[in-house]
Amino acid sequence: MPPDRLATGVPALDALLGGGLEPDSVTEIYGEGGSGKTVLALHLAGRVALDGKWVLYIDTEGVSLERLEGSAGARFEEVLRRLLIARPRSLPEQDGAVATATALAREGRRPVGLIVVDSIAFFYRVAAAGDDADDGRASLLGELAELVDAAATAHVPTIFTNQVWRNQRDGSLEPLGGSFVNHAAKTILRLDRSEGDRRRAVLVKHRSRPLGSAPFRITGAGLAP
Repeated sequence: MPPDRLATGVPALDALLGGGLEPDSVTEIYGEGGSGKTVLALHLAGRVALDGKWVLYIDTEGVSLERLEGSAGARFEEVLRRLLIARPRSLPEQDGAVATATALAREGRRPVGLIVVDSIAFFYRVAAAGDDADDGRASLLGELAELVDAAATAHVPTIFTNQVWRNQRDGSLEPLGGSFVNHAAKTILRLDRSEGDRRRAVLVKHRSRPLGSAPFRITGAGLAP
């Protein structure tokens, strides 16, 4: 597999992605609640931290680190030492967290191996439901521009998770934010729930890989074949 890609460690998923996540572009991961978006993000964060690089993790929904502890096991404390978590409580705070994370990645004083925004649309959805839809859209566009630039200039794998809405015309699940969000991501993965702990990752968009899907499982130790 290409040495500069961020592998998930799940053979079928890595084969789907051509070896893993690309380091110079943004990946969008969307799906219903419980489909495994945060589990995948934390799984990748643990792998990067154990590889000796820093993870900049922006958490808008109050993620539980128990999943990360399960996958890291005895090396959990080692992971925490290389994990910088920001927990914004509003859209302006999220703007600031993204600006700080991307600046840290660009300046290069520490080896940053992953930027995560989980999820990028939580506060945007709140703004869109009220009188601040235009401000919310502007914030989201600005954050995406920052993430795209940081990934390209700092060569850092960058992911954001996204919530979904149901298209009433055909019943399909669509990521929030519309085409301008999807355009920013060069790779888009949709996660689908199956029976029990089984999930399926569907490659919706990629600049060099054929579209397809890959099965995986969610366990107490993270992702598994």
